[in-house]
Amino acid sequence: MKLINLELNNYRNCKNIFLDFQKDKTLIIGKNAQGKTNILESIYFLSGLKSQRTANNTELIKFGENSFSIDARILKNNTTIDLFYQHDNNKKKEIKLNGVKTTIKDFKRVLKCVLFSTSDLLLLRGAPQDRRDWLDRAITQIYPAYDDRLSKYEKIRIQKNNYFKECAKTGKYDEALLDVLNEQLSITGSNIIYIRKKYLHEIEKIAKLKHKTISETEDLSIQYACNFLDDGSIDNVEDIQTVFKASLDERKAEEVRRCQACVGPHRDDIIFSVNGLDGTKFASQGQQRTIVLALKLSELEIITDKTGDEPVLLLDDVLAELDDIRQNYLLKSISGNTQTIITSVDTILFEDEFLKDVQIYKIDKGEIKK
Repeated sequence: MKLINLELNNYRNCKNIFLDFQKDKTLIIGKNAQGKTNILESIYFLSGLKSQRTANNTELIKFGENSFSIDARILKNNTTIDLFYQHDNNKKKEIKLNGVKTTIKDFKRVLKCVLFSTSDLLLLRGAPQDRRDWLDRAITQIYPAYDDRLSKYEKIRIQKNNYFKECAKTGKYDEALLDVLNEQLSITGSNIIYIRKKYLHEIEKIAKLKHKTISETEDLSIQYACNFLDDGSIDNVEDIQTVFKASLDERKAEEVRRCQACVGPHRDDIIFSVNGLDGTKFASQGQQRTIVLALKLSELEIITDKTGDEPVLLLDDVLAELDDIRQNYLLKSISGNTQTIITSVDTILFEDEFLKDVQIYKIDKGEIKK
């Protein structure tokens, strides 16, 4: 899979720019706040129609303009595919595949990306929601339909919370209706948990090896921390749902009192351990960065293995945050066939040998130059 070119119109600070990706490695250099990250964000946006920085797509529109658009050409399985997305201030969107209006589901199946940014380095230090978001984005790259399951679960959860709020006003609730909502939550939620656990099991096998190569002596393990499953050996949907439903019944009074859903995958976490110690609590900054680096490179490998398409790798100012050992490992781990787009303040971090076959763009105030 290759990104051939990209055109942005009124996307954040990029009024009208065009990039032609003629080589497998592209370096975009520029000072901070000039638009480097915006370019990578736009590419990542096309892979899932979501930004990693905001949930409100209207915020992506350049200040003072009415809409933004992203136009890209992809080479996939020896076939050229055109992707077009436009969004205006009224939240009206236009989605086209090869010039023809298409569905969100079909659009999201085209481009695969792995984004590694400075914010990812804070994955272990962040909140459980940050780790769930990382996991869900990674899974959606392989199974686009997973996003629909997340949306369905969230709608039921919000419906349940709203029902609790109504009950708080009246002082009573319909137990039969609550049982129906809990049944729906347990069905959808158990499927989400099952897929999350399965993905983490698969990526752990790859990440352990990469982590060991960098650290030499440290052993990485990844565990899905479900808020109602004590036994990590429960790995089939039916058993997960049974325990989920029992937990919902057990904590029904608490949920009614708190007016919110207290049980489910929206409360879960991922635990990364180094030599048996919780990485969020005990890992040094260097150890945490090694974990995230191993994860990102593993994402790249698992997407290629599952889909048959090698994703585009996006490295957003991340090299400046890594020491020499991790920098070298990252750059040497990138396959020659992996299209990689890197942003950096300048070229000083890169060896001359690496730069020989790299296309370099410079960005200044949202304007691009070769």
